[in-house]
Amino acid sequence: MGGLWGELGRKLADRWLSLLVLPGVLYLAVAAAAHTLGQRHALDAARLIREVTAVAGQPAVTQLGGQIVLVGAILIASAAAGLVAEAAGALIERLVLAVGWRTWPLGLSVPADRWVRRKQRRWDDAHRLHHEQQRLSRAPDPAERPDPAVGRAALARRTRIALERPERPTWSGDRVQAVALRLDRDHRLDLAVLWPYLEPVLPDALAARVTESRAALTRATTLAGWAVLYVPLAGWWWPAAPVALVLATAARNRTRGCVDAYARLLDVAARLHTPDLAAQLGFDHTGPLTPDLGARLTHHLRAQPPPPPASTDG
Repeated sequence: MGGLWGELGRKLADRWLSLLVLPGVLYLAVAAAAHTLGQRHALDAARLIREVTAVAGQPAVTQLGGQIVLVGAILIASAAAGLVAEAAGALIERLVLAVGWRTWPLGLSVPADRWVRRKQRRWDDAHRLHHEQQRLSRAPDPAERPDPAVGRAALARRTRIALERPERPTWSGDRVQAVALRLDRDHRLDLAVLWPYLEPVLPDALAARVTESRAALTRATTLAGWAVLYVPLAGWWWPAAPVALVLATAARNRTRGCVDAYARLLDVAARLHTPDLAAQLGFDHTGPLTPDLGARLTHHLRAQPPPPPASTDG
């Protein structure tokens, strides 16, 4: 048990240091530079060095007690900034995945609905063109077949919008939703109903990959949270603006990559291991996942609504 607690403490310390303290210390350094230089002297490195040297020479900093207090204050402030960034990242994650977006406050749900409708129109046009090009490409006379580049371009345009017909205002939300749509279409399986029961029976290697991909998504959205924190500093020191822009761009690209990896793992887990779950639940089925098994399993796992209230007549 001592070794277990020691290992757990080491992992927690590593996480605290890498995810909260170090990014927080960098943020505090940028904030200090913003406060010291301002907009008029934004790139005056000599001025910054003079100010830092002057502060470092004060007795409260050079004495041991003052140093302990200063280090403690920096650690606490940097950890607090990290917690704020994580909170902002959690909110950004909900917005990025757009779960329950129709219940967003009116100021967000109305423009989101318009954006979804626009995406659907663009997706429908690209989908229609792609299938039309496929139909024409099967013409008996090769001279009547269209340029295949047109069909490939339509397919690429459709894929950039979403893998399936868009239902959410964000690309990441549609990427996860595409897994649910395909499982329902191919196997009549409701992923939202299935997943809480399927996840505990996954093989250790696959379960670890799913957990890691989900954690990577959280780290990516936390990076976006840091970008949000840097935006106010640009009001005092303009170099903070490009820092926020770089962080936001990196967070966007990393978030999309993590969402795509997570969605692929959900699809793999459901298609490969749903029969294992069915066997544990006592279903008489052998072989791969089928629409019949998917429908029966979904019906079995879906919670039934409460019965109607008893009649009070009489």
